[in-house]
Amino acid sequence: MSQPIELGLDTFGDVTVEADGSPTPYPQVIRNVIAEAVLADETGVDFIGVGEHHRDDFAVSSPEMVLAAIAGQTKRIKLGSAVTVLSSDEPVRVFQRFATLDAVSNGRAEIILGRGSFTESFPLFGLELSDYNVLFEEKLELFAELLKEGPVTWQGSTRAHLDGVDVYPKTESGSIKTWIGVGGSPESVVRAASYGLPLMLAIIGGEPARFAPYADLYHRALAQFEKPAQPIGIHSPGFIGETDEEARELLWPHYKIMRDRIGKERGWGEMTRAEFDSEANTGSLYVGSAETVARRIASTIIALGADRFDLKYSAGPLPHAALLRGIELYGTKVIPMVKEIVGEARA
Repeated sequence: MSQPIELGLDTFGDVTVEADGSPTPYPQVIRNVIAEAVLADETGVDFIGVGEHHRDDFAVSSPEMVLAAIAGQTKRIKLGSAVTVLSSDEPVRVFQRFATLDAVSNGRAEIILGRGSFTESFPLFGLELSDYNVLFEEKLELFAELLKEGPVTWQGSTRAHLDGVDVYPKTESGSIKTWIGVGGSPESVVRAASYGLPLMLAIIGGEPARFAPYADLYHRALAQFEKPAQPIGIHSPGFIGETDEEARELLWPHYKIMRDRIGKERGWGEMTRAEFDSEANTGSLYVGSAETVARRIASTIIALGADRFDLKYSAGPLPHAALLRGIELYGTKVIPMVKEIVGEARA
């Protein structure tokens, strides 16, 4: 698409570690996320995405509340979820919360809808995992109707029917930019295209170029469904330091803690340093100096024809001070270099 490249940041509000080795209390983690977003706004980052989780290693369960606080302390940065777990939420309330965020932020709200990578929200809210697919499909169908901001008529099996119901508040622009976050399922890519919604690819492992067929599939599906062209975004983890060595040495122990904890729950083996370095060299872990990270991000954007790249900058207990420095380097050094490289390649 012929639009400026956007460079954003994502965080799940990972519980960080203090100088004495103790975990940062949840309230302070949330306040730190707000401070990180304020710095991102000041240094030229285009977007901040805040994830939704319901587990003890992440502090944020209500992204919209955190984003509203960020809205009051920022001027220009776009504000969104990363992701909103629509399957276990109520579509009408999701729309209302983001329409309210859009109002208080003067039109800066965005939504990234997804299934989420964890399932704790299902039992928490009294839902059955056996309904995993139908919940997302029906709620996405309803949400697509809500985005039109007119009277909604809808019926399904997962909630009460609506018959010509208006939902408030309306937005000033008449719409909220809403992405569909997918993790690499062709069916999910085609579903996003069928609704004519932007696609956010979560690429968290392996060579990024292997996702190029998904980008192509999305464009072809949009054409088949006779939908207008839409942007493609990429979400991947990373960290910026003064040098490649410093960035890797700072990130490695914290990244391993996060990766091994999740891996243990899912039956994966422990992450080795060789695997970490491989991901940092050619995979989907963007870690290193500003120059190294900028070159790798630009290469991925060009290979996939992407319009936005969001770096997931938090990583397990990686301390708040390190996150702030990484954000500063991302905004002041990485973003200008990426935009220059991509601009020259697409000229």
